[in-house]
Order: sequence, then structure tokens, then C-alpha cells
Amino acid sequence: MIHHSGQAWRDAPEKRVMLLGMSGLGKTHIASMLRRSGDWFHYSVDYRIGTRYMGELIADDFKRHAMQVPLLRELLMTDSVRIESNITFHNLAPLSTYLGKPGDPSRGGLDFADYMTRQNQHRAAEIAAMEDSARFIDRARALYGYPHFVCDTSGSICEVVDPDDPDDPLLARLSALMLPVWIRGTEAHTAELVHRFDAAPKPMYYQPQFLHDAWRDYGRDHPGPVDPDAFVRWTYARALAHRQPRYAAMARRGVTVEADEVAALTHPADFEALIARAIDRKTTGSTPEDT
Repeated sequence: MIHHSGQAWRDAPEKRVMLLGMSGLGKTHIASMLRRSGDWFHYSVDYRIGTRYMGELIADDFKRHAMQVPLLRELLMTDSVRIESNITFHNLAPLSTYLGKPGDPSRGGLDFADYMTRQNQHRAAEIAAMEDSARFIDRARALYGYPHFVCDTSGSICEVVDPDDPDDPLLARLSALMLPVWIRGTEAHTAELVHRFDAAPKPMYYQPQFLHDAWRDYGRDHPGPVDPDAFVRWTYARALAHRQPRYAAMARRGVTVEADEVAALTHPADFEALIARAIDRKTTGSTPEDT
């Protein structure tokens, strides 16, 4: 780790953290709280993906649909209207909509090959956005004067690195710059995440083999045209179990905090104290109950 003790973390003039975990466990809650303090730069990987790297793809897909409406087609062809997404840190719907769902086209589904193409686009965008974090650390300090930096990662970061490889190039670079902080949930959190995903699906990237296996297994158990909504709900629940050991492996390079601990945070000082305790727990071998 880049901090050998909780006190070293507290004394660091420039604190840099990389928040890990499934969407909905508190990454953006922490990052937004830190940003509001005025001392932390909030770098949202999902926002960077949806603007810098996939913004044009998203806008073009909107235009493709708009071109099917005669009035909008005429306006677009004469440059009379502009169509673009309005992604924010808290609204990633344009990116989710573009990634889509595989299944029956009559129910809004994509051909599986087209869905995989968009998944591959997301993978490339996520890797590029994570690599950009190094430049934004420097930019935040030099341009805006922020001493501290929080990287609000995508929930799928564990899918674009090899957590078990100590020499994984991307993970090695990131953990040398920032302290990885895994927000770990319980089985109760898992049920709540599935419920939230049903109501408001988030952008999701899955490893190709995982998706091919899921598509095969779902099709075997549900013959006939695939219901896109049912498939992504089923796949998301399956992904939670798939990702847990991958996050745990990533956390070996940093610290682990519990989702309930994160939910109780109300001030940056609380967060700094939580991370100091987590570092000391790791370095002394104690448990959360001991501290």
C-alpha cells in the first residue's frame, strides 16, 4: 500500500483513493461528499467513459433513431437541431441505454453480436478512462489546486484487470498512485442492489466468457425469444457472486471497508478516520470489531 499506517495516511499532504465496489454501495456518495468539502477532486470513471470515450457513439445512436422520424430527419439533415446526451455523475442513463440489452428485438433487445460489440467498446473506454486518472491527478493539483483526489470507479473495473496477477499493468499503475478502497456489501446489500438494478439499470460491462456462458445457460433454461429485461436482471444477480472474489483480490493492494460503515459517513473527516482505521486493521491484523 502507499500508506504504511493510519497515521501516515492522516499526515499525507495529498490523499488519493480509488473506490471499488458494485454500483449502489456508496462510491459516488463518498466522492460527492468529499467534492463538496472543496479539498477533493472527484474523478468519475463512468462520466469520463460516457463523455470523452463513448459520447459520440451514444449521440450517433440517438440520431439513428431520430432519423426514423420524418420531422427530426429533416431537421437533422439541415443541421437545425442538435442531439446529444446529458450524462451527469448521478445520471448515467444515456450510457446504459446505449449499451442496451440482448434479446428479442420486439421487446427492445439487441442482437447478441451487436450487444457484444458495444460491450467491447465499453471495455476499451473503461481502460482508457482509468489510465486517464494519472493525468487528472496532476491536472486537479496544477489547474485547480486540489490537494486530494478521489477516483469513483466503474463497478466493472474488476472485469478489465486481472486481480490475481501481481504484475497486471493497469492495476499496478493505479495502486501505485492511489489507495484502493473496496466497499464490501453483505447478502442483504446484494438483495437491495438487485432491487435497485430492476428499477434503474446501471451501465454494466461483463467479461466476454462470462457473458457467453450466461447467454447459453439462460437460453437453455428459457427457450424461445429472450426477454431482454429478464436476461439482464438474471445476469446482474449472477455477476454479483462472480465479482466478489475479484474485488477481494484487488483489495489486497489496499483496504476494505464495510458498506454499512460508508453509509454512516457524513463528513470528510469521518471518511479519513475510517480509512485510517482500515489501514491499521490491515497492518495489525485486527478485525472491524476490534477497532
